[in-house]
Amino acid sequence: MKKYLVVGAGLFGATFAHEAAKRGHKVKVIEKRDHIAGNIYTKNVNGIQVHQYGAHIFHTSNKHVWEYVNHFAEFNRYTNSPVANYKGEIYNLPFNMNTFNKLWGVITPEEAQAKINEQRAVLEGKKPENLEEQAISLVGTDIYEKLIKGYTEKQWGHSTKELPAFIIRRLPVRLTYDNNYFNDAYQGIPIGGYTQIVEKMLKDDLISVETGIDFFDRKEEYKDDYDRIVFTGMIDEYFNYRLGELEYRSLQFETEKLDKDNYQGNAVVNYTDAETPFTRIIEHKHFEFGKGDKGKTVITREYPKKWHRGDEPYYPVNNSQNNALYKEYRTLADKEAKKVIFGGRLGQYRYYNMDQVISAALTTVKNEFEE
Repeated sequence: MKKYLVVGAGLFGATFAHEAAKRGHKVKVIEKRDHIAGNIYTKNVNGIQVHQYGAHIFHTSNKHVWEYVNHFAEFNRYTNSPVANYKGEIYNLPFNMNTFNKLWGVITPEEAQAKINEQRAVLEGKKPENLEEQAISLVGTDIYEKLIKGYTEKQWGHSTKELPAFIIRRLPVRLTYDNNYFNDAYQGIPIGGYTQIVEKMLKDDLISVETGIDFFDRKEEYKDDYDRIVFTGMIDEYFNYRLGELEYRSLQFETEKLDKDNYQGNAVVNYTDAETPFTRIIEHKHFEFGKGDKGKTVITREYPKKWHRGDEPYYPVNNSQNNALYKEYRTLADKEAKKVIFGGRLGQYRYYNMDQVISAALTTVKNEFEE
């Protein structure tokens, strides 16, 4: 039996802790925030499960991961169908025939494709080298200007001409009247919220949990006291930023309780113009089809912002410069591999979805215990 310290009670750390305890190992989980579940934390407000750190829709085509997460919660049939608000004009997302019809008045897929081809001709056959060019090659100039440019530059804090093409390469574009944002086979929201998933993962006699604990207050002591450490924080912070800071994006959330039953008619509305300072408004009750107290709703405005030390880092900026720096930190991490495992979005510096976090954690478990 080994003693493991898991730093961070989010999805990666909880999955690893759960699997380690199942194998008879003793696990201590410490969390800097005052609650478990990391960014998937949900809280009951007026009978509504509020996503405290932004919208989280579970989606995957990995059957094993879907079956795994369903051990910890029952999922509803929620389908992600956001809408875009551009200066009061409403468009369906992802880009599909409903979008093209509203924008251009086209009715058939052939007409829509012809319009896109006409507009992408401005690239003159050039291979897209940045996000702007990639977007135009996919959907033309009108949609790029109205529904992509402003939103993306707010989200990333960079000009679309400075962002890599791969960020948007998998953008869903459909010549069908289908508003389902994801192509994945499985999709839904846990009935009763996400926090229960992590609670159940960590409910084991071999697991102890402490919140409000900063790993860096006792870093060297922890390294002496535990056989292995699973670290899910920022990899550059672990090494005291000795090679420089990696770039992250942070978020600010502005949440309001309103005395009305229905504020915007949809769970997620993206504001795609550059002038609106937030990227989207989430109305949480629609994740569970209007469940909650009658005449009450809760909305959250989401403001992306540049990360500075002391802010919460929400996702990495995976451009070539940051990825090169991460590679150098990865070399340092490899030298500590006998003691420390780095995991999750921040520890592995990857923009993971929830299913990818679970998959990465289960792969780590396999490498740790089965090889």
